[in-house]
Formats: sequence, C-alpha cells, structure tokens
Amino acid sequence: MDSIVAIFAWLNNALLKMTWLSEGVRWLVENVFGLSIATRLGGSIHFFIYDVFKIFILLSVLIYSLSYIQSYFPPERTRQILGRMNGVQANIAGALLGTITPFCSCSSIPLFIGFTRAGLPVGVTFSFLISSPLVDLASIILLASIFNWKIAIAYVLLGLVLAVLGGSLISFLKMEKYVADFVTHNGAIEGEQDFSMSTKERRDFAWEQVVEIFDKVWLYVLIGVGIGATIHNWIPEHWITALLGQEHWYSVLIATIVGIPMYADIFGTLPIAEALVGKGVGLGTVLAFMMAVTALSLPSIILLKQVVKLPLLSLFVGIIFIGILIIGYSLNAFGYLLV
Repeated sequence: MDSIVAIFAWLNNALLKMTWLSEGVRWLVENVFGLSIATRLGGSIHFFIYDVFKIFILLSVLIYSLSYIQSYFPPERTRQILGRMNGVQANIAGALLGTITPFCSCSSIPLFIGFTRAGLPVGVTFSFLISSPLVDLASIILLASIFNWKIAIAYVLLGLVLAVLGGSLISFLKMEKYVADFVTHNGAIEGEQDFSMSTKERRDFAWEQVVEIFDKVWLYVLIGVGIGATIHNWIPEHWITALLGQEHWYSVLIATIVGIPMYADIFGTLPIAEALVGKGVGLGTVLAFMMAVTALSLPSIILLKQVVKLPLLSLFVGIIFIGILIIGYSLNAFGYLLV
C-alpha cells in the first residue's frame, strides 16, 4: 500500500503540480536572470512563468482530451438525452452534461436559448446554465494541481449540488412565463441528426476546440497569474487577512461581491485563488470568489437579461448568490477536513 501511495504522489507531483517545471523555472530565474526567488521580484517572476506554463500545458492536454469526448455529445444529442427525462433526474442530467461542455457563462447562454426553444423545461436548462461555467471536468485536474484532490472533488460536487437545487427550485416555482417571448415562441430548433464522426474528424474537432478556447482564455490566464503573483509576493499578508481573514464573518460576503463584476473562467481565477490561500485566506472565501466570478459575472447577467424577464433573472441571481454564501461559510467552518 505504501508503494502505491508513493507512486500516486510521484505522479501527482510530476504530472499535475509539475515540480520539474518549478525547478526548471527556478534555475532560469536564478542563473539567467540573476535573481533569487526569495526576493519579491524573483519570486514574482518565478510564480508568473511557472503558473502560466503549468496552466497552459494542462489546458492543452485536458481540452483536447475532453473535447474528443465532447464530440460524442453535440447539442442535439444533449437535447434528446434531456428530453427523455423529467423531474430532479432531468436537473441532475442537465447539471452533469454541463460539466462536459466547458463554456464560460456568456457562451452558455446561446445553448440555453436553443434548449429552451427545443422544448426542454426551463429548470433543466438553468441547471445546465449554472453547471456549465461553474464546473467542468478540467477544473478537477487544475484544482488538484494547485490544492489537492479532496478540495477539487468538493468544489465540483458542491457546484453540481448548487446547479441541481437551483434548477429544481426554478422548475418548482414554474418560472416558464418569465422567459422572453422570442425564446419560447420560435419553435424548436432542429440540430444535426447525424452524430457519426470519423476518428480524424474527432481529432480535428478536439484541436479546433483547443485553439478556440485558448483564444478566449489566454489573456484572462495571464491577467489572473499576474494578479496572483502580485498578491503572493507584493501585498503584505496582514493586509489580505485584515479584509478576507477567515476569522471575519464578512469575508465570504466581500469575496462574493468582489467576484461578480469580474469576467473570467475558472482557469483565470485559479492563480488568484492559489495566492489568496497562500496568504491565509480561508478555503471557503477563496472558492466563493471563484464561484462568483465564473457563475455570476456581470457581463453574463446583462446578457441573460435579454432572454429572461426580471423576476426569473432575480431568482437566478439570488439562488446562486445565497448558494455561494452557504458553500463559502460551510467550507470556512469545516474546510480543515479537506486539507
């Protein structure tokens, strides 16, 4: 058993945490740039280069692999799968299918429109809409590479629970009448019925997804890593803990509110989360910030306002906001079990 644990730990360090990359960047900073990583400038450069390359390497592998799997689940097939279900089972399926469609919150809304026009219950489409930007399979690996497997799995499970409960509540309250008329009155959109793709077509599709998603996220990753490097090496720890320290009752609330005006996906928020945890910010506060940025970004709320009416939009925002607060405070209280 000890040998199995040792092998798993080695694989985790080599493939996810990429300790070899960290050491390589350390050599570069110290021997080429002539800086010690113990200094603020040297530590910032090391943090920036290491995190950028680590995230981009993981993203390349993960997006390609997951997009290859995703090629078996085009929107029409997803609609057909969900259309055969009802009740909470359909909400669970919608949330789970959201995990294999790694769209940002704004990119998920066109699919929300298509699913609603196709006749799927509004609550089910909202489970998908919550899950898709908040949780995807790649996030498990990336979270594990920065924190650990327990935290990664907890984040994904809590995100799925929020998506299922949120969609179920919207279904229970029968909010269909608050969807914009142009969404519900244009009839079902028929998608491509032929799901067959050759192996080459699937490889080409996977590579196209890598290029497309990289084009969307690379700037946010650089910005996120830059902010993370600044927090990690330049902002005094007592400043951070004075505002977001785990002992403050308002830390989760502030982190959630601060995250809403921002627009990024989980890949851009991870370096900031890593730096905040390193400064002593509570796990629940950090994950609440990540959830607010990915699921409640202001641009996505503005876009969603064009397709749903104010009562439904307010309910959607309220469900996620309150859900994030509950998750954040719970993890601050019991997160030590995951460390």
